[in-house]
Amino acid sequence: MSSAWGASVALWDGIPAGAQFALVGWILCTISLPISRWFWSERGLRWSVTIGVVAQAITGLLILGPAWGWTRTALTACTVLALGWAVEYLGSHTGFPFGRYHYTDRLWPRLGNVPLLIPVAWLMMLPPAWAIGQAIAPQHRLLFVLTSALAFTVWDLFLDPQMVSWRLWVWERPGGYYGIPWVNYLGWFAAAAVITTVAAPPPSPTGQLGLVYAITWVLETVGLGLLWRQPGPALCGFLGMGSMLVWALLAGG
Repeated sequence: MSSAWGASVALWDGIPAGAQFALVGWILCTISLPISRWFWSERGLRWSVTIGVVAQAITGLLILGPAWGWTRTALTACTVLALGWAVEYLGSHTGFPFGRYHYTDRLWPRLGNVPLLIPVAWLMMLPPAWAIGQAIAPQHRLLFVLTSALAFTVWDLFLDPQMVSWRLWVWERPGGYYGIPWVNYLGWFAAAAVITTVAAPPPSPTGQLGLVYAITWVLETVGLGLLWRQPGPALCGFLGMGSMLVWALLAGG
């Protein structure tokens, strides 16, 4: 336990100061979600979700900037945002590759009927997923892409049931995973693999971004399991993201 705590402290110390500030803001915002919803109803929920997503995305960028250089970081961010928006536009208008769904009027602003927060959410979680993929397959590009896509997809075991319960988007034909169509997860995997391939991220700070992935895993597990009364998705997400973390730790020696 003491060695794990010491490793966590060392990882925290290695995170740039600005990223530490954004990371704390994201954690506090996530923890305050139930309070915001209690006091300010749906408006509080929307603002907390928005600020939390933006804060976590900024955390990742502030970690990557010193490692990659700011020009490469900005180019990669723009690539992820553009492709994330494009795949969501395609999905919400055609049903491919996720299945047929539509966004409700709870998230604004929008472009092409896709809330702009959605591609930011792709940017929020892809860098931590890349860190997991890099830890598992540092020398094998195809395996890196596939494991990164898998690390990203298992996060949605938490996310989609939670967002649907908040009616941020609606499936036309609810499916077998707590109302989510199974094809959605194939779509997430394929889209994440394509975006990762196009973005071609260089090696990243696996420990620091892996810590962000681990914190997400803990917060989502506790939030869904205890606060939002969704024990099924909480357990599945716990096992999914937890398995990727264990795999990364074992692969890293």
